[in-house]
Amino acid sequence: MSRASEAYDIETDAMFFCDDEHFDHRVYRELAKRERNGQRRELLERLAEMERRHYEFWQSLVPSHRPKSRSLRFRTILLLRALLGLTFVTKLLERHESEVVRRYRSVLDKVDGQVREKVEEFLRDEEEHERALLSQIDEPLLRYIGFVALGLSDSMIEVTGVHAGFLGVTASTVVAGVAGLIVGFAASISMGVAAYLKAKSELRQNPIASGLVTGLVYLLSTVLLALPYFATHDMLLAFSSSVALAIAMASFFTFYVAVVNDSSFGREVLENVALIMGTAAATFFFGEFLGNLFGIHGYFR
Repeated sequence: MSRASEAYDIETDAMFFCDDEHFDHRVYRELAKRERNGQRRELLERLAEMERRHYEFWQSLVPSHRPKSRSLRFRTILLLRALLGLTFVTKLLERHESEVVRRYRSVLDKVDGQVREKVEEFLRDEEEHERALLSQIDEPLLRYIGFVALGLSDSMIEVTGVHAGFLGVTASTVVAGVAGLIVGFAASISMGVAAYLKAKSELRQNPIASGLVTGLVYLLSTVLLALPYFATHDMLLAFSSSVALAIAMASFFTFYVAVVNDSSFGREVLENVALIMGTAAATFFFGEFLGNLFGIHGYFR
């Protein structure tokens, strides 16, 4: 061993890798047990086996160490799998692996002999083999993610705009809420038909499924954004709550897409928030203008 490796105490790093690899092994093993698709289950089993080999090596260096259970995190990941799909969860786990890879690289400069060979092997697993296996996971939902984005983003901007415009026309939250529902219902049909025709021309996705996904997402978003208007008679409170819901939905979906596509999150969220607020401001002033022009400001009560 070199002087550097003699001075280096590997125990702390070994316990970190032992905990991390053991946790990932448990997660992939449990995901494999719950997976109904045979191909995806086999991929998860291979990932679980890879993490098990890593864990057993590090455990051999610190035999007295017992890996942390991290039960809350474990249950959270399984819940996310049920709600958001396998691809999202595996990509989320992969994001954490960047920290593990950095730590492996730092250890690589401090060890030699058999330990160095193992670290190099595990580093290749983390950087190449694991990424290659994860890239083979294919979920039908992701084929329609663009249509989900289309329905969600368009509904948030359009329906928020309708509600903002009605601030200048009516003092009734019910009228504003009903107006949003009517416009949203009509627009959901229009968007569904547009998505159907788009998918039909591109020949990549199922046209009927594409149209239904777009229309239903649009309609669901419309209903959620209208709910505050039926829960309170305070127009400002209803509008603020609806906008907050729109921003929350936009942020959540942007985060989902960022994780799945390995893209940036912050910039996209700011862009969506700016579009929602900009549309709300423009339609509010336009509604005020029309209300004053035709003398109907506060007419519908």
